[in-house]
Parts: sequence; C-alpha cells; structure tokens
Amino acid sequence: MSIYSTLRGSHRPMQFVKVLTWIFLMLILTINLALSVFLSKHAERVLLEKQKEFGLLLSENLSHQIFTRFTLPTIIGFGQISLRVPDQFARLDQVVRSTIHSFHVQEVRIYDPELRVTYSTDPNLVMRTGLAGEGVKRALNHEEASFELFSKVSTFSALFKIEMRPGSVVMRGFTPLRMERNFGPGAKNPIMGILEFSQDITDDYMAVVNFERLVYSSSLITSMVLFSLIISILRRADNISAERQAEKEKLMAELHQQEKLAGMGRMVAGVAHEIRNPLGIIQSSAELVLKKAKADNHPHTRIIEAIYDESRRLSRTVNEFLDYARPRQPRMSEVDLCRILEQACVFLERECEDKGIELTRDCPDSTCARGDRDLLYRAVYNVLGNAMQAMPKGGRIQVTVGPRPQVEGEPEREGGPWLVLAVHDSGPGFDLKNMDKMKDPFFSTKDTGTGLGLAIVTSIVESHGGAVALKNHPEGGAIVELTLPAVRPDGEDAPRTPPAEA
Repeated sequence: MSIYSTLRGSHRPMQFVKVLTWIFLMLILTINLALSVFLSKHAERVLLEKQKEFGLLLSENLSHQIFTRFTLPTIIGFGQISLRVPDQFARLDQVVRSTIHSFHVQEVRIYDPELRVTYSTDPNLVMRTGLAGEGVKRALNHEEASFELFSKVSTFSALFKIEMRPGSVVMRGFTPLRMERNFGPGAKNPIMGILEFSQDITDDYMAVVNFERLVYSSSLITSMVLFSLIISILRRADNISAERQAEKEKLMAELHQQEKLAGMGRMVAGVAHEIRNPLGIIQSSAELVLKKAKADNHPHTRIIEAIYDESRRLSRTVNEFLDYARPRQPRMSEVDLCRILEQACVFLERECEDKGIELTRDCPDSTCARGDRDLLYRAVYNVLGNAMQAMPKGGRIQVTVGPRPQVEGEPEREGGPWLVLAVHDSGPGFDLKNMDKMKDPFFSTKDTGTGLGLAIVTSIVESHGGAVALKNHPEGGAIVELTLPAVRPDGEDAPRTPPAEA
C-alpha cells in the first residue's frame, strides 16, 4: 500500500465531534431546565410556608380578638352567645372586620361542631350547612390547622401573564377556634368552632412568578450563550480541520505525484536503454537515406520521409518523458526574457505562417529574470506550442512580459520582485471542468498528446520559485501566466518563495 493511500484512508471527518457537541448542549439545556424548575418549585414552597406561618399568626390573632372582644363581653352581658341576635352578630362582625383589615382576607367563616356556618363575612351563608370542606372536617377531627391553595391560573400560563386579577390565587386556612381559659395542667382548651379564612395572595404569587421568569430567562440566555460559544468553537475547529485537510490533500497529491514520478523514473530508465539508442540509430539512418533518396529522386522518398518524421516524433516523446521524470536543477543566472521569447518566436514563425496564426509580443527592453536560460526557453516554447495546437484553423497569439502588478487590498508578496510572461491565444479556452487537472501529468485533452507539456512547464517554473496560472480571458481564449523571479535592484537573489496564483 502506498503512502498516498494510507494518508487518504486515515482521514476521518468531525461528525463524531459534532454529534458529541450537540449531545453536550442538550445535556446542558436539560440540566439548566431542571435547575430552573427546582428553583421555581422551591420558591413556591417557600411562599406557601411563609403564607402558612402568616395564616397561623392571623388565625391566632383573630381567635384572640374574638375571645377577648366578643366572647367574654357577650357572655357577661347576655349570659350566652347567640349570633341570631342582631347586636351580637354585628359586634362579632365588627371585631372580625377590624382584625382582618388590610390583610387581603376575602372571607371569614366560623363553623360550629355540627359543621353549620354560624358566622360569615357574607351574611347570605349564615346558618347554612353542607359548605364545610375536607379542611374544616380535618381541623375538627384532628384539632390541627391546615391550609389549601386554590389558583384560577395554571403555573405554565401564569408565566405569560403580565398581570393577574385580584383573587386569582387564594389560600384557605382552617384552624380550631378555642377558648383561652386554662382548664388545668395538660388539658386542652375546648373548641368553640372551626375558623376558615380565605386570603388573596395574588400579589405575592406574582412576585414568585417574576422570579421564575428571571430564572427561566437567565437559564435560556446562559444556554444560548453557551450554544453560541460551542458553535463558534466548532466552526473554528471545522476551519482548522478544513485547512489541515487541504494541506493533507495537497501533501497526498504531491506524494501521489512523487509516486508517479518514481514509477516514471523506473520506466524511463528502461526506455532509455532499450529504445533511445536504437531509436537514435533509426533516426540518423533514416535521415541519411532520406537525403540520398531526395538526391536520387527515389520513388519511395515519401515512405522514407514518413519513417524519419515518426522517428523524430517518437524521439521527442521519449525526451518529454525524460525531461519530466528526471528534471535537472536550474543553473540560476541573469537572463533576458525578451531574448528567450524572441528566439522561441523566430523558431515557430514558419509554422505560425503555415497555420495562419498571428504572433505578437510586447516585451520591454532589458526585462531580466533570474533563471536557467535553457529551461526557461523550453517552458516558453512549450506554452507557445500548446497555444498553436489550440488553434488549428488559425488565430492570434499575444505575448506580454512585465512586472507583476500589486492588486489593491492584497498583501505584499514575499520573494519579489516578480515578472509575468503571459500568453493569450484566441482559441476556445480552457474547459472549466478540467481546469484543476490541466497541470497534472499524463492528462491531455488531445488524442495525440502525452499530457506532459504543462506538467513540464509547471515543473520548470516552480523549480525557479515561480508559479503557473491558467485562466480564461473574458473576451475569449486562454491565458497562461508564468511568474518568474526578477533581478533585484541590489543584484541579490530573491528568496525562493513562490507567489500566490492569481
């Protein structure tokens, strides 16, 4: 198994991390919600306990006031208590109302041991039976106080109400009404009746609801902030992972290319020994026979010429394989790009005339770069040859050489200054689907191509620290830009840091 395959198989996406993050977030939301519910219920219990304590104090005070201000004076004055007497009822009503004043008590009832209403702040209920609830019976049978909470609004709907009407939440208390006379050690005071009172605690309940709103909103805000933080961290991790994945893919591509190159080297070594020498003999022999055949006007001259042309084509193919498989390091020196361009154009001028191609060039004088003259000539020649092959029916090729412009807002490139040799042809342009593969070795859109032309050009330019950019012109045609290090004013070599491709 190759290193490339191993690296590609070792890539694992961050799906597990994403799922774990969402599970963690749901866990936090659940914990916050449970904590909020616990705090809300605790606040309700605290409110109820405080109201019970207040109710006990209120019932004790009311019992004391009834006994001291009504029961004793009435027995002394009338001999007995009978609330059917209007004066006695009025006196008791005055005592009760003065005691419960400003305590938000809605109603007070007093039941006798037969569970008959003997007194009520609502006169219509006096002497009625069947109104005693479980709280009254429990206070009578067990002789202990109890309380019940009645709400007209559910706990959930209360969270969405800005205000509640008075009487929406009522607490009812049931306490024995005892005589305050001491009947001996260990003896309980006898029960005169059962005291029932209804107290409006809507305002206090609204305070608890407001506290619950604060708890829930704080929990929600905390969860959302935590969610945003987790998403931010996750996105940052995704970006880092994407960058590392891009670097890994680039490394895998380079390793893959190195594997191809290693295979090419082994294959080309055999080709060089088994084909190149015999092919050289065939080519030289065919050339000699062709010259003699032309001189003698031999009838098989065309066949011999075809043998010679095919041997030359095969020789060029073998040389391309050798150039790519065994690239040599450039011998850096000061070279004139205009001179190299001129030599390539002169060599291709006859072929351009035969194909109806107009070749123009715009190169300022003394445009000097640092590089290997032979390698740069080969790169320029290959680019021009590819442009000519893209226009079999003729066209126009425009070559420009100049310093690479600095785009506004773009950071300054390291390793400058740089020169750009741009070749623009009027052909069909690059296929956008294959744009990423155009510089790959052995990839060709031509039936007779080896797919090494642009690969060799890229190898030569990158060995100089430059870069090759492929693009389509807005008005049609393809553009190939070769970015090469220029000669610095101080005469020093530019750092070998390739510029970013356009």
